[in-house]
Amino acid sequence: MDDIKRLIYDGRLDEAIHLLDTHIAKYPADDDAWRLRGNAYRRKADFRQALNSYLKAIALNPDSPAVQAHALLTQILDYNNNDVYNP
Repeated sequence: MDDIKRLIYDGRLDEAIHLLDTHIAKYPADDDAWRLRGNAYRRKADFRQALNSYLKAIALNPDSPAVQAHALLTQILDYNNNDVYNP
């Protein structure tokens, strides 16, 4: 998984997602792969896919770091700055 983490870090997100999807097809119960998939999609700003991947990781392992990632992304998406809308 270190090679996939490096791809995500380097911004080679499509490549990382392809490798993760291949890995998940063989090992669908690998919660860490689902979490990494969520991270890659988050970096691509595909928040729906990111949240779904995090939820899958959480379903497989309720103690997964995906719990925090999901909570933080949800918090960001729910943020509302009224000053921006009412100058």
